[in-house]
Amino acid sequence: MDTKNAEKTPQKEPLKTKERQFVDPAQSSRGGLGGFVETMMRRSKNLLHILLVIPLYAIGCTVIGLAVVPAVMMMRTILQLTADSSFFVSSWAIGAGAVATIFLTGISMMFVLPFANFLFLFGKRLKPWRGPYYSLEAIRWYIHNGVLYMLRYSFLEFFTPSPMAVLFYRMMGMKIGRGTIINSTCISDPSLITLGQKVTIGGSATIVGHYGQGGYLVLAPVEIGDGATIGLRATVMGGATIGKNARVMAHSVVLPKTQIPEGETWGGVPAQKIG
Repeated sequence: MDTKNAEKTPQKEPLKTKERQFVDPAQSSRGGLGGFVETMMRRSKNLLHILLVIPLYAIGCTVIGLAVVPAVMMMRTILQLTADSSFFVSSWAIGAGAVATIFLTGISMMFVLPFANFLFLFGKRLKPWRGPYYSLEAIRWYIHNGVLYMLRYSFLEFFTPSPMAVLFYRMMGMKIGRGTIINSTCISDPSLITLGQKVTIGGSATIVGHYGQGGYLVLAPVEIGDGATIGLRATVMGGATIGKNARVMAHSVVLPKTQIPEGETWGGVPAQKIG
């Protein structure tokens, strides 16, 4: 063996492995007061749920109470006008008024709730985001959908499909083109959803601007192009893009980040191109 050449040959240095930096899931990556609040949120999750539910119910009672004011005023007026009427007439007027208060409350909520959403989110829309469920941004997402669900699970079915429902979604931050028909109340994260012109959302179709992945909450916009059709009970998840005049067949599931090109027909679970 040539010892001289061996001395001249450069020796390979051992590969250096990068040490993985441990990230405490209970520790926020933010700084300042926001970081302190998020850290406390993650370290006391059960207590956080209790502390959040109580003020949310209080806010709900306050907001819905404001929406009920016109109905209460109408009912009090009916009682005053029928105070000297016969028993049958006053009973009929009170009964008719009680039914009318239900629909009047629903119409009032359609305007009061978007205003409350505007105030609670400080006039800002939800933005694309990925992070822990226990964080300040997740609370904004929770409130946004909580306000929406107050109408979704009470009166929204009475106005779907109709221009009133489209108006409500627009006031909640959804971008909707002309001639679009929404025949479903199974919608979440409206401020992350964009519908083009003459889009058809089939009965009970689900459109959400979020999904869970690896223990994280992901907020991702959904874009549906002009003339597209979402079939009966189909599901479109966060991050999906559906091109112009494309069709999603009934009961199909469009997974997150799926991109459906213009004019194509997709179906199945998960949805794939047909034909």
